[in-house]
Amino acid sequence: MTAPAPGPGPGSGPAAWPPAPIRTERLVLRESEARDRPAFVELFASPEVGAHTGGARPREELDRAMPEVPGRRTGLFVVELDGAMTGMVTLDRRDPGRPGHVRPEAGEAELGYLFLPEAWGRGYAAEACAAALDWFAGAHPGEPVVLCTRTANERAMRLAAKLGFTEVERFEEYGAEQWFGVWSPA
Repeated sequence: MTAPAPGPGPGSGPAAWPPAPIRTERLVLRESEARDRPAFVELFASPEVGAHTGGARPREELDRAMPEVPGRRTGLFVVELDGAMTGMVTLDRRDPGRPGHVRPEAGEAELGYLFLPEAWGRGYAAEACAAALDWFAGAHPGEPVVLCTRTANERAMRLAAKLGFTEVERFEEYGAEQWFGVWSPA
């Protein structure tokens, strides 16, 4: 699992946001709604999720700071299972100041995702990320997508391979070895 980066902001491409909901075999990828707020709090307060994102945040702090409709921004899909949020997938512009780029001008689209622990190990991340990548390929033809994860995160490494990301480089960041890969639309 990779932590989401800041949003791409205006002028990030020709695709209108939000797109119509994307339906997969089991999931719906859609814009955030007010009913998702409790799941967002749970996601960012979870010690299991926090182990892969730099630490969980205190639930009380999240309850105070979380907007009424969290995550409503360009590039963030809520992943819904059976009518409830189970995770999120993001496609944001990678910060040019961070290591790892495949274009000289930087600013590549970067895939990120977070799922509630009860959703882990069921293939939801692969299904949701594949749908988001398919959408991105149609909205931004020929544009590559990058992904960065700790090499110690075996699940994230397997998912990157399953999605078709290929290794570009490894580097140290956040006190750990990072794997950086690229996906290009077929």
